[in-house]
Amino acid sequence: MIRRFLLSVIITFLAISVFSQEIDYKSMPVSDYKKPTEYIIKNIDVIGIKYLDENILVNLSGLVVGSEILIPGDDITNAINRLWGQGLFSDVKIYTTDFNRDSVSLEIFLQERHRLSELNIHGLKKGKKNDLREKLELKRGMQVTENLINNTERIILEYLFDKKFLNAKVDIVQSDDTVQKLNNVKLDIYINKGNKVKIKDINFYGNTVFKDSKLRRKMKETKQVDLNFFKPSKFIDEQFKEDKALVIKGYNSEGYRDAEIVIDSVYKVNSKRVSIDITVHEGKQYFFRDIDWVGNTKYTSEGLSQMLKIKKGDPFDTELLDNRLSIDEDAVSNLYLDNGHLFFNVSPTILEIDNDSIDIQMRISEGKRVRLNKVIIHGNTKTNEHIVRRELRTKPGELFSKAQIMRSQRELAQLGYFDPEQFGIEPTNINQAEGLVDLEYTLVEKSTDQLEVSGGWGANMFVGTIGLRFSNFSARSMFKKDAWKPIPSGDGQTLSLRAQTNGKYYSAYSISFIEPWFGGKRPNSLSVSAYYNVQRRGNSFYFTGDFGSEYMKIFGGSIGLGQRLKWPDDYFTISNSVNYQRYDLNDWNYFIFQNGTSNNFSISTTFARNSTDQIIYPRMGSSFMLSLQITPPYSLFRESKFWELSQPEQANIKNDVQDEYNAYTDNQWLNLLGSIDYLDIDRRTAFVEGAQDMAVSDESLRRKYNWIEYHKWRYKGAWYLRIWKDLVLAVNTEFGYLGYYNKDLGYSPFGKFDLGGDGMSGYSLYGVENIALRGYENGSLTPRVNNVKEGNVYEKINFELRYPISLKPQATIYVLGFVEGGNAWSDIDKFNPFNVKRSAGFGLRAFLPMFGLLGVDWGYGFDEIPGFPDANGGQFHFVIGQQF
Repeated sequence: MIRRFLLSVIITFLAISVFSQEIDYKSMPVSDYKKPTEYIIKNIDVIGIKYLDENILVNLSGLVVGSEILIPGDDITNAINRLWGQGLFSDVKIYTTDFNRDSVSLEIFLQERHRLSELNIHGLKKGKKNDLREKLELKRGMQVTENLINNTERIILEYLFDKKFLNAKVDIVQSDDTVQKLNNVKLDIYINKGNKVKIKDINFYGNTVFKDSKLRRKMKETKQVDLNFFKPSKFIDEQFKEDKALVIKGYNSEGYRDAEIVIDSVYKVNSKRVSIDITVHEGKQYFFRDIDWVGNTKYTSEGLSQMLKIKKGDPFDTELLDNRLSIDEDAVSNLYLDNGHLFFNVSPTILEIDNDSIDIQMRISEGKRVRLNKVIIHGNTKTNEHIVRRELRTKPGELFSKAQIMRSQRELAQLGYFDPEQFGIEPTNINQAEGLVDLEYTLVEKSTDQLEVSGGWGANMFVGTIGLRFSNFSARSMFKKDAWKPIPSGDGQTLSLRAQTNGKYYSAYSISFIEPWFGGKRPNSLSVSAYYNVQRRGNSFYFTGDFGSEYMKIFGGSIGLGQRLKWPDDYFTISNSVNYQRYDLNDWNYFIFQNGTSNNFSISTTFARNSTDQIIYPRMGSSFMLSLQITPPYSLFRESKFWELSQPEQANIKNDVQDEYNAYTDNQWLNLLGSIDYLDIDRRTAFVEGAQDMAVSDESLRRKYNWIEYHKWRYKGAWYLRIWKDLVLAVNTEFGYLGYYNKDLGYSPFGKFDLGGDGMSGYSLYGVENIALRGYENGSLTPRVNNVKEGNVYEKINFELRYPISLKPQATIYVLGFVEGGNAWSDIDKFNPFNVKRSAGFGLRAFLPMFGLLGVDWGYGFDEIPGFPDANGGQFHFVIGQQF
């Protein structure tokens, strides 16, 4: 009987394969035996699939070639159930295709579920559609299952719920794709948003201690309709649950430890509004009474109570207690953690509740003091390990200290070589018995080298700039061939090269080098710099005549030594430098001194403190700098008014001028005086007399400013306060004063302050110091005396509110709003700290490792500038490669 049936099956299969090009597996007969028989599986084929791997499907079925199988039996049934359980198929069948005595071949027929070929969303605007597509993450070729349809509907409803559409409806229609191949379907999602639902009222019941308005303010996200534009009154259930907890937290912070929400209800007022009723049980207010300490041997109970800063009679607040014990920067636990007690633990326990008073016992387990065994550094792929290790305040053999770990993290952030957002510091290999622990620092290098390519406009000309700054340079590796990848790096030195040029009218070149650990043993810095600047003046940008006779050339250099101090604390530094500048001027009428050479030899001292947490986007800490730059008081060792010329000296100069013009031809006089006056003897005489007076004045000024003298004071201060998350308030103050020793000699013609604008002149001008004040044109706030800028005193104060868009190492980007004020004066006697020019505006900053800080600001200057009617008002300021 069995053999006849097998023969009929085989004949049927052969007929189908011969007379049909496509097999209809749905009509194939299913093996049906009257009597179970054991067979060895000879072969397993999988048919009907398009996207899935056959071998994986065979493994999922549980059937194995070479194993025994009972037909009919549970093996086939279990295999079908396993494949069905994957949720990938709409049909599953298993056929027997070949019986050979005790072996059998099996064929698994699978009908895959439909694949997505097209997704259409109806009922939303284009932007919202794109947002929703990103959330759905439905890709072409995905299997369309019932779970996928349900999940899609859920995501859409949640998306609309967050947008305040509580009454939204979603209809997902599935249809065959007649264009694509078999088994593809299209999904059309029809969305009916309904009306937006806002919160009309939030009502509290049972509250007598706090008013409804105060309880509403405790709720962070759930707000009723009012004039608060920053917090929309949308209702989101998850946020409502969190806000209810905040209400109770507010009660707890005032000592109402039994406060609870008895019941709350959310109900529709109309299709666009819901109202919320919340009934609270406030309970009794409790207060701290006695606080006892047990288990403490290192510190006295009185000292710990003083550190706790919770007094008898304060409202009972468990959150405040936890903060003062473990979380705050000056928490009690830090006393122990900073002195090696890594295993310190304190458990506050309520001993007694007497009416409204609560007694607390602080049960302390000080634990064994722990020392550092190994300090391990990972991730410094570019920076040499000794550069990292010398900044660490945690050394092997020292006691474990949380404060020193935090300080080490800050010092590493100040280097600027690593991403501060990805710092990892973790105690490992803790050996409590021996009191040892390893400390692992995990770092992520970021690019610090900068390329500056910029253009600026200044002095009525365009200036191009190219600069290179290598912030992690290695001078000792310069002669190692393998170190040039692309430059020697890893030793923490800074090498800067910069060039600016306008072509033949202006050029400036500078080079500087800084070694922060000169000698390698202590943080004593060495800095060396040199620069050369030349500027010429022509009649126009395309001036092609005989130009070059009017110029200013500056050559300068400096060498400095810096030291990190230990008193008042080790955030302080002091640096000293010796500086020299030589000015060579010829008919350069931008200063009171226009012709000749001037030498500037000075010594400067800078006293500074910096406790900011990082360089690019500080969130906390402060920095200040007080500097004094002085020259020798040459005039104290010379005769009074040594620059004045004697009568014979004046006569000699005038005779030389007279002799020069006596040799002029008529053509030369024609060029000087023009065609009308050049033959007029009186006109020539007047011209010569003027030239003689000018020559006498020039010689007097040459003597007066041959070696310039001054004392220059600078102060800068900055404070950073984290307001909320990464929202930071930055406050900056500045003051500068250029003084003199000799009243008759007066102010130095160089080193003055030029206030206003973005702080850039478009080119480097070592004769003045440019100070930014946004909302005003460049240099417009500097007073002028006899048409010469005389900014000898200035002050500035600035408030900025900053919020980051990105804090990634590839790009740190933040937006800011600012208000600021400042002014400049020609004399210290005219200084008035309350007479400032005010401005406000907003801006954007982007720090790119290759280019440094890029900034664009829009500022509005509120105060008019006498003599410059267009200097204030709306101003855009853009600078590349400089921080404002």
